[in-house]
Amino acid sequence: MTALTGDALAEARAYAQQAVRDVRAACPRLDDAAIDLILRDARSHYAWTDRPVPRDLLETIYDITAAGPTSMNCCPARFIFVESPEAKTRLAKSLKAKNIDKMMSAPVTVIIAHDLEFWKDLTFLFPHEDRRPHFEGKPEHSEITAFRNGTLQAAYFMIAARAVGLDTGAMSGFSNEIVDAEFFEGTTLRSNFLCNLGYADETALFQKLPRFPFDTACKFV
Repeated sequence: MTALTGDALAEARAYAQQAVRDVRAACPRLDDAAIDLILRDARSHYAWTDRPVPRDLLETIYDITAAGPTSMNCCPARFIFVESPEAKTRLAKSLKAKNIDKMMSAPVTVIIAHDLEFWKDLTFLFPHEDRRPHFEGKPEHSEITAFRNGTLQAAYFMIAARAVGLDTGAMSGFSNEIVDAEFFEGTTLRSNFLCNLGYADETALFQKLPRFPFDTACKFV
């Protein structure tokens, strides 16, 4: 563990606090166009153009995603980018029939997974206190924590992809068991869901479905 102490810790904290103030001063809030792009008017896509997705753009999306908060900075999500025809054929074994064409036509399909043994890296990710005993020998607690925070990171990932100009199409119509056997056999990774990435063919879109209004989904107590 390499936690900062003394003057080095004080300096790092002061720098971090000023960095947040600088970000807020530079951009107090996203404008409506940016919010429309990442959420309000964003759509899940089902058809794709053949325009390729550069790998450096995928690295940028991950870098943005990794900056998002997780409990104890545990960062359990893992992202497997399925690009090759061979890998897509393997992945297709797990899909419901109606999802195969969606996946095969996407430039990239991401298996969003989580590591059940994420806690072994907490000495790096959370260096100022050893939190490994919270998880060691507690597989149910580890799995719940990995799934919850991995799902949170998956949401960051989709928003980050939209923010840099890609389209997304998340899919849950597949067998986690088959994916895990095909890609994660003998590892501590478990699949959560799949997400197609690329530049969409908007002609496949239909009207946006309704959402609950504030008064239905929210309350004050």
